[in-house]
Amino acid sequence: MEARKTWVRTVAGVAVFLFALLISNLILFVIDTTEYGVVTQFGRPVRSILEPGLHLKLPDPIQTLQRYDNRLQVYEAGQIEFLTSDKKSIVVDFYASWKIKDPLAFLKTVRDKVSAEARLSDVISSVLGVAIGEFELSNLVNVDQTQMKLHQMLTSVTERCNEQTSGYGIEMVNVEMRTLNFPEKNKLSVFRRMKAEREQMARKYRSEGSEEAAKIRAEARKEEKGILSEAYKKAETVKGEGDAEAIRIYAEAFQKDPDFYRFVRTLEAYEKIIDNKTTAILPADSELFQYLGQGKPARGKVSARGDGPAAPGGAQK
Repeated sequence: MEARKTWVRTVAGVAVFLFALLISNLILFVIDTTEYGVVTQFGRPVRSILEPGLHLKLPDPIQTLQRYDNRLQVYEAGQIEFLTSDKKSIVVDFYASWKIKDPLAFLKTVRDKVSAEARLSDVISSVLGVAIGEFELSNLVNVDQTQMKLHQMLTSVTERCNEQTSGYGIEMVNVEMRTLNFPEKNKLSVFRRMKAEREQMARKYRSEGSEEAAKIRAEARKEEKGILSEAYKKAETVKGEGDAEAIRIYAEAFQKDPDFYRFVRTLEAYEKIIDNKTTAILPADSELFQYLGQGKPARGKVSARGDGPAAPGGAQK
């Protein structure tokens, strides 16, 4: 009986030892939420692990585990020179965001991040070069709708790159530009050409502005003449009405007292035609003269002399 118990204890000890040996050989392993795992058997991938948690595999060296980061990766491409459709050289600094979608395909094709980014560089450069080659430089560098055009172009570039990189187990999230510039050797000539184009546009705008200003001034002068004509017409109408009313008042005054009316009208005539420098030669029987010889003349203003009916020379003031 004792021998049997000893044998059972020995077997249990060996089992515990073997279990500990399996544990020590990483039969059990943990996949984090930030990574994927690929189990390889004698160097050949056999299965991928996408879910985090505790998993099993055969002990090394029969099966080994490759871990890959499943978070978003950023590829810095640096500056690359491209040609536009009008054969202008531009330098583009771009970057791409990507992540591993299928770790098994990733291991089979590119194996690691360095090789993956080398493939990405070739794919993105090729696709972006073709896309930029479909635009003229003026469509990429202006102040109207450049941002919208670039956004549409980069969205298309991302989709095309995604089609080509899906076989590598890679998903392209986006391709973006940091800067779009000219090569150093071409900057001076490009800036001169841009300055000449802007000056030509400025001359065109000034010419159009001068033409529009001339039209506005002509319209203003035409409107001014119309307003003045209408105002003159109204003024003449009012003036005519005033003259008619004055004549009517004069007529009423003449009918009421003809002598006084004649006297007032004569005085008004004196006021209009006589000042301190006036010399008037009139017949002695002139109605205008009849009030000049009466009364004492003002000093320095009026002097009158009458020779009576026999004086043929009239009177002089």
